[in-house]
Amino acid sequence: MDITTLEQLEAVVGTPGERAAGKERPTLTDIDRAWLAASPFCMLATADAEGRCDASPKGDPPGRLVHVLDETTVALAERPGNKRVDGYRNVIANPHVGLDFFIPGRTDTLRINGSARLVADAPFFDAMAVRDRRPILALVVDIETVYFHCGKAFMRSRLWEPETWDPEAVVPRRAVIAQELEPQPGKSLDDLDDYYRPENYAKGLY
Repeated sequence: MDITTLEQLEAVVGTPGERAAGKERPTLTDIDRAWLAASPFCMLATADAEGRCDASPKGDPPGRLVHVLDETTVALAERPGNKRVDGYRNVIANPHVGLDFFIPGRTDTLRINGSARLVADAPFFDAMAVRDRRPILALVVDIETVYFHCGKAFMRSRLWEPETWDPEAVVPRRAVIAQELEPQPGKSLDDLDDYYRPENYAKGLY
């Protein structure tokens, strides 16, 4: 049976308790700022004008991924990549974004929802430099809500438990995926293995 109304949804999952329902805040606290300073990774969720969605991973050393401008504004660094920038194309059409910030080993996450804009340069870019390279642009987010999300998803998935890790047990290595699904004329599997070797791939991070 499809669930098509709020009443049907609430009949299945129930309604949030007082603490869960009231935990959203409109501004950053000192604890939020400390979390952002320690976070090296986040997911950015966007949607285009028609509602088609994108979720993009963003990562940098702690303290360089996100810059707090004030209690209601943060900026997310963008580095060189494949130039698809699907999420940023969405922001131009629809400024509403969602961010989820991770700290390795922690099962809780910090979520920020708000309205975003893209900037090509600003004085705060200096504070976000890595290896003396400033961001190529930044996503500035005006915060609407911020709150901590519980850790049950991470606990269920055992994401931070190294004994569960076996990244090539079922899915082939990155070079094989590229060869089969992202054809590059003239590139052999050996060429792709060399390209994706960590010490080589890392040369293009910044």
